[in-house]
Amino acid sequence: MTATQDATRRYVRTTMAGELLDAETEHRLALAWRDRRDEAALHRLISAYSRLAVSMAGRFRRYGLPYEDLVQQGNLGLMRAAEKFDPHNGARFSTYARWWIKASMQDYVMRNLSVVRTATNAAQKKLFFNMRRVQAELDRAQIAGRTLAELAPQIAQRLDVPVAEVELMLGRMAGPDLSLNTPQSEAQDGREWVELIEDDGPAAEDVVLGRMEFDRRRAALTDALMALPLRERRIVVERHLADAPRTLTDLGAQLGISKERVRQLEERALRRMRDRVANTAPALTA
Repeated sequence: MTATQDATRRYVRTTMAGELLDAETEHRLALAWRDRRDEAALHRLISAYSRLAVSMAGRFRRYGLPYEDLVQQGNLGLMRAAEKFDPHNGARFSTYARWWIKASMQDYVMRNLSVVRTATNAAQKKLFFNMRRVQAELDRAQIAGRTLAELAPQIAQRLDVPVAEVELMLGRMAGPDLSLNTPQSEAQDGREWVELIEDDGPAAEDVVLGRMEFDRRRAALTDALMALPLRERRIVVERHLADAPRTLTDLGAQLGISKERVRQLEERALRRMRDRVANTAPALTA
């Protein structure tokens, strides 16, 4: 037995031997945590119901994931339940927490069972965790020997999901994950599957042409800016190119002129820049 397994067994024994809370104590602890953020009350509440995470983790072991990770995930769901629980809603905390623990473990299973996201909506999640059970029920109902694909309509009816969702889930569960770096054939120089994926980004030619056009526009604008008189160039830079643009009032005070005069100089400078760009690079104004 490894050290990890031994530690897990000790944790399970300690958890299952923890105290059992009656409804009144549970309600009082939940109120103390919600209203006063009493961490001692939270710790006692979580410790008492960690057995739910331990118990439910056993039901999810069939998916082949580490038991201790399932328990930890269940405890995260338990913490989430304590954070959201309303002591006045009439339900026991244990009932409320059970739902959060199960949901947390289900999400963990779907995230880690495959590198491909197996279930992406509520209908597929229902299928993922109930398909085998429904198949077993159908087998017991004298429909044994038929494949899952043949049972798709009955499964869809039992779980109240579209047949198309059942067929989609069957396809996802039909085989193991395959690396995109796997060769397409056994030939030594065989191409990898990743090479068949179409790049949805811009073509290299478009990227180069876009960069050239950007550089051309920047050069034309720089030339137009440098051709301005010093004061107008300063106004354009401070008003349009600075990280923190200056106001007309600030610039007027700094330059010793009115803010209206600053506005007039700004308009004239921008007009001169547009005219120079239009004369030197007509395509930029198209």
